[in-house]
Amino acid sequence: MEARWDPDLCFKTYRIFNSRFTPLFLLFCLSFSTLSSSLPNVLDEITLNIQDRASLLLFKSQLHDPNQRLSWVGSSCTNWTGVSCSRWNGRVLALNLTGFNLSGQLHSSLCKLSFLETLYLSHNNLDGQIPDCFSSFWNIKILDLSHNMFSGVIPDTLMKLSRLTQLDFSHNLFDQMLPYWIGNFSMKLEKLEMGFNSFRGEIPEGLLHLKSLKYLGLSHNNFSGDLPDFRQALEHLSLESNSFSGTLPCLSPSIESLSFLDLAENLLEGGVPTCISSLRALEHLNLSFNHLTYEISPRFLFSNRLVVLDLSYNQLSGYLPKKILDSPEKSGLIVLDLSHNQFSGEIPPDFTELKSLQALFLSHNLLTGEIPSRIGNLTYLQVIDLSNNSLSGSIPLNIVGCFQLLALILNNNNLSGEIQPELDALDSLKILDVSNNKISGEIPLTLAGCKSLEVVDLSYNNLSGPLNDALTKWSNLRYLSLSHNKFTGALAIWIFMFESIQTIDLSGNKFSGDIPDGIFNLSLHFNNGEAKENPKAPLLDSKFSLVMGDDLHLNYNLSSTVTIDLSDNLLHGQIPEGLFGLHGLEYLNLSYNFLDGQIPTNLESMWSLKILDLSHNSLSGEVPENLSGLGNLTHLNLSFNYFSGIVNKTKGYWRFSGAFAGNPNLCVESSSGDGGGGGGCLTGKLPEEPERVYEEGKDDGLISGWVFSVSACVSFYSVGVALFCSSRSRNFMFQTKV
Repeated sequence: MEARWDPDLCFKTYRIFNSRFTPLFLLFCLSFSTLSSSLPNVLDEITLNIQDRASLLLFKSQLHDPNQRLSWVGSSCTNWTGVSCSRWNGRVLALNLTGFNLSGQLHSSLCKLSFLETLYLSHNNLDGQIPDCFSSFWNIKILDLSHNMFSGVIPDTLMKLSRLTQLDFSHNLFDQMLPYWIGNFSMKLEKLEMGFNSFRGEIPEGLLHLKSLKYLGLSHNNFSGDLPDFRQALEHLSLESNSFSGTLPCLSPSIESLSFLDLAENLLEGGVPTCISSLRALEHLNLSFNHLTYEISPRFLFSNRLVVLDLSYNQLSGYLPKKILDSPEKSGLIVLDLSHNQFSGEIPPDFTELKSLQALFLSHNLLTGEIPSRIGNLTYLQVIDLSNNSLSGSIPLNIVGCFQLLALILNNNNLSGEIQPELDALDSLKILDVSNNKISGEIPLTLAGCKSLEVVDLSYNNLSGPLNDALTKWSNLRYLSLSHNKFTGALAIWIFMFESIQTIDLSGNKFSGDIPDGIFNLSLHFNNGEAKENPKAPLLDSKFSLVMGDDLHLNYNLSSTVTIDLSDNLLHGQIPEGLFGLHGLEYLNLSYNFLDGQIPTNLESMWSLKILDLSHNSLSGEVPENLSGLGNLTHLNLSFNYFSGIVNKTKGYWRFSGAFAGNPNLCVESSSGDGGGGGGCLTGKLPEEPERVYEEGKDDGLISGWVFSVSACVSFYSVGVALFCSSRSRNFMFQTKV
């Protein structure tokens, strides 16, 4: 209770008293005002109850506190971090040790804080079981042990906590069934959060009828059985990442209250009932990663309060709904994800009326037609993913109206036309992926304005022309793929000089000249030496998340390996030594070119290298011995070159089958040791490259033809003379008698 000087109170009181007491009363008010200014400091000095102080110190002694956050000294409650006490008796009412990095087990002395109303121990490293004596917290209302490592069985003694309003055991290691009493022990329970554990079995029946319950979180567990229909007015229901089966319930009692519904990553079947769209307060709906089928009914209309709609990764079919909301132009929808389904037909024009939309995912469907020309109306749009469909036409110029765009992903369609110079207006763009289309022309110089680009994939198109200096302005570039196009000209020296570059793929073009001997060590990825798994992994693992009430945040993982791929071009000259000194490089492919000279010898520094392909070139000299010492190397191909010398069997090259084929002057010792003679060497019997034999034979073509003709004539006349010289042959041919 806090004392305060209130002049209005004195004035009202003054009117009650007779005027003859006025001087005395005014003196009292003045004295009280002086005293009250010092009272708060006195009242703030609450003396911690001696029994509770001893219990807390014993509790602390059993914990590991690496950051020394529990600096509990003295007798004043205000000096005890995380502790709140009663002003009347000094008893501990609240204990909040959230995020203190504490570890160890809970000592039973904690249970002696019998006046405790709130207990927050979340975001620590506490382990062991929950003490049975927690039943002593007869007055507790909030119990939060989330984000720890508690395990075992939830003690039945907790059913005595009849005043509890919030119970949070999420993000722990519980692996039993939820106790049967969990929905019956407190008729005041409003929030129950048990997500991110390993609870199994079915949802206890009591939870389906608990009228006070508003928030239920059971996500990321092992619950199973048919998804039940809850009988109370819930506001938040989160059951994602379990094994619930059956069909979607209507949740009719929550029609006016439910704002958050997440049933993703379960085994739900059937269609999406129209009653789901009747949930008038719904803001977040996630039904992704289930087995939902059938078409979406035209009557499937949500209220404009919907913010997130995610039906991705199902088997929904039919046309995309023309309208999802009552009034699209007035909607608050931020995320629309209908990807990875079987929707067909065109993208409805009404989608371009969703003025608040920030992320549009329609990828991996069967969509046809053109990208809506009015898509630029979505001025808040940050992510467009229409990949893996059958969309045609060109990229609409109107798309520059989406000036906040961070990711434009249109790969694997039938798009044509050219990259418009006006796209430079998208100066916030980080990801541009239009690969596997039919786009032609050159890369516009104006794209230098897209200075935020990090991922650029233009591969498998019909683009042509030389590399221009627009690329040098993409200073944040992490991934660049121009492979399988028709680019020509020489490689510029700046191609390897991006500080954040992780992958450069220029394969399958017509680049000519030498590989520039530039500065290779600017890239942090090329030189950090952190080897990753799965060479040539998929390019982009995009993850987009939305925090309710905040703007959309783009998060993506670039799962590609650290790569340089210049294969299948017209490159000549020697391999620069700097290219073989990159510690972090995992994949190097220079095959199918016209490179000559020897392999650089500074291979020992490429300790992250997993794949090396130098095949189908004109390289010569000996195979460097230190090549076999690269411990991470899993694939080696030096075939169809002009290597010579001896490859020693003790170097472990036997694990690279066919790595030296087509090198007739190279002696490869067999692992058996006898090699069929020749000192265990497999020599020129290895097959030569058919293309190279053909190329070498073209110069001798006329001579070989002349020799063949002379040989044929001589053979013909020799046989003829021999036949005529034989009487038996003449009799047979001319039927004459001797």
